[in-house]
Amino acid sequence: MKFFTRFIAFIIIAIVGIGCSKNADAPKEQTQEQSAPMGGQASVVDNDSQKDVVKVAAASADHTTLVAAVKAGELLDALSNTGPFTVFAPTNAAFDQLPAGTVETLLKPENKEKLVDILQHHVAVAVYETERFSNGQVLGMVDGNNATITQKGNDWYIDDAKIVGSVRASNGIVHVIDKVVLVK
Repeated sequence: MKFFTRFIAFIIIAIVGIGCSKNADAPKEQTQEQSAPMGGQASVVDNDSQKDVVKVAAASADHTTLVAAVKAGELLDALSNTGPFTVFAPTNAAFDQLPAGTVETLLKPENKEKLVDILQHHVAVAVYETERFSNGQVLGMVDGNNATITQKGNDWYIDDAKIVGSVRASNGIVHVIDKVVLVK
């Protein structure tokens, strides 16, 4: 699993490194090679289809910190691909529960690897809907560690983070959670 995640990270870095620039003054007639869009899956504009997990999070005012972290970790394209993914998406308030300065420190380029590990601990490669959860279920997360699903009353938790809502996406499902899930 570590090889897979490092391979995806390498692909993302390569794609992001290519970049894309548009010149408004460019001649109208361009070759197909010149006009082909550059960038990864996240750069595809599609206003008609169901949103992928990244676009679901990006559309939420409660997930701006998560989206900033995904961008800083250069995971936009990986999470915009086919999937299937289950993303446990901490809200801004969940990130605010971390010790002061933690988010700012993690967003620094020199801490990218640690940030990516934390973000990958919030993603499983499969679609896990709450209707199919079972108490004590163990999920293998993209970072190579496990997280446990538990039920308390009518509520579901991933480790100690409560699932407060779920949104279906074109490439999986996003479960909104009230805490950042850290490896124990």
